[in-house]
Amino acid sequence: MTWEIIAVLFILLAALASFIAEKVSVDVTAVCVFAVLLVVSMVSGSDHWPEVGELVNVFANSAPLTIGAMFIISVALEKCGAIELMAQKLGKLTALPYGVFIVALAIGVGGISAFINNTPVVVVFMPVIISLARQMKTPASQLLIPLSYLSIFGGVCTLMGTSTNILMSGIIKDHGQPPLGMFELALVGIPLMVLGTAYLAFFGKKILPVRETLTAILSEEERKEYITEAYVKQGTELDGQSFSESGLKRTRGIRLLEIIRDGVALGGDLPHQSLQAGDRLVLACRPTAIIQARENTGIDFVGERGLDLEPISAHEGAIVEGVIGPMSTIVGKTIREINFRQRYRMIILAVHRRGRNVREKLETLPLDFGDTLLMMGTDKAIENMHNTDDIILLDRPQLPAQDMRRRMPLVIAVIAGMIGAVTFLDVPIFAMAVLAVAILFVTGTIKPKDAYSAIEWRILILIYGMLGLGLALQDSGATELASAQLVHLVDGFPQAWQPIVMLAFVYLATSIMTEVLSNNATVVLMAPVALALGEMLGVDPRPFIIAACIGSSASFATPIGYQTNTYVYGVGGYRFGDFARVGIPLNVLYFIGSMILIPLFWHF
Repeated sequence: MTWEIIAVLFILLAALASFIAEKVSVDVTAVCVFAVLLVVSMVSGSDHWPEVGELVNVFANSAPLTIGAMFIISVALEKCGAIELMAQKLGKLTALPYGVFIVALAIGVGGISAFINNTPVVVVFMPVIISLARQMKTPASQLLIPLSYLSIFGGVCTLMGTSTNILMSGIIKDHGQPPLGMFELALVGIPLMVLGTAYLAFFGKKILPVRETLTAILSEEERKEYITEAYVKQGTELDGQSFSESGLKRTRGIRLLEIIRDGVALGGDLPHQSLQAGDRLVLACRPTAIIQARENTGIDFVGERGLDLEPISAHEGAIVEGVIGPMSTIVGKTIREINFRQRYRMIILAVHRRGRNVREKLETLPLDFGDTLLMMGTDKAIENMHNTDDIILLDRPQLPAQDMRRRMPLVIAVIAGMIGAVTFLDVPIFAMAVLAVAILFVTGTIKPKDAYSAIEWRILILIYGMLGLGLALQDSGATELASAQLVHLVDGFPQAWQPIVMLAFVYLATSIMTEVLSNNATVVLMAPVALALGEMLGVDPRPFIIAACIGSSASFATPIGYQTNTYVYGVGGYRFGDFARVGIPLNVLYFIGSMILIPLFWHF
């Protein structure tokens, strides 16, 4: 084993450890990996390590650029209301039995997900599904995991259905293989979708958990919050103290929403602001807390007439749930850093993350994609939140603007034209994706600002970093060494069975890796292995390539393997084990189905 192989394997293991530990974001890890590769190239000058120019050339790969364009096209379809329209149509089907409703949901969600990025489909459908669950008297937790899985089913069926398929197509094209056809994967994807949908329709009700949403962590009394105002009295103990130092802070059931001084709402860390006589405090209180607070002689309540305060669920506001969206600008920032109260005029009561509810030290908690927030604020504040992409409200679906609705036929025509050109005219998908984005720009269907926000830059940076690592694995000989060892392991099998055994290995290895890593990182690492195995076994590598495509997308067993799983994880109040209980049998079904279908349509 050469020093180059040892070095690149060390870099690979360090990257994998970083991805799993999640101490830093995946894009930061990818940048560090790429930087180390460049340094080794400059210092060593080895013939078995990619040169600086070769590493830079990964940015010429069209696959990440195509993925970026597809993000923009997806958000255009979302903003014009096409996805929302499909979701609303499902409202007429709530009287159907659970299993039949799942089939209808599969047709709608799977059909859309086959042609655009899965994440906006799930994000738009989530509020509608939660509303429909109430009408059906079914826990939302029995519909949200199926929503995520059905979007994955659909994404597997076409070239443009998921970024991993586009990425795989670009990688194999660079290695001299024909790129994937638009509907090539449908040969296996559609039968697998039927199989997976049948599994959810027949067994979903029995194995999916009954979980309460984030709102349910509040007791009935806690839900009856009231907004009231109090003035700081002059010459009292409270004059000069901060809210956190005062007796008010120690009164259970009182939250500080706002401090208004001389008619101006103060910013910054409100609980630690020194109070002054005449300050107006906007408080959220429970009735029992108001009674205790009246004993504090440092404040005067506005309107001292018993407890005739407007409940927050009535005219003044409401308690709502929201999820940090894929286009959010507040990811990685703490509630204190973004000055949440002043920015949105709302207060966060709790955060649901990775199966647990966080209600302590919220001010210093960095927010992340998929976090579910329990918030309280006025109706006007909630209405204003609809105008931002930072937080998607779950119990109040947002309707598209009227001018965007009028552009729906244009967006659909652009996507249909792109699909037709790639399918029938053999035009590269990269060229058609860029042309589609250009048309959307020129017609004013989407603004550049919205387009840039739609692109998930972390994913693109991750892909470029992993492409550099994949190149180093090949040039160092690590990929060839690993493939040779794998081929050696199947020497004891009859020659006719060796490709089948390797096919099973490629699928299982890819499937396991994608449950703990990014699916894009997984496909970049497995694509060279799939190509090398075909060459060493003397067979067509296409079956291995298809297996890697299916395995990298079919992530059902964990909430972190696929972004849509992460979103419903928080919203549905799921536990980590819920995904394993429902998803592992589905993984097994997809594995068995793939082992039968892939050799049937792609011969070795």
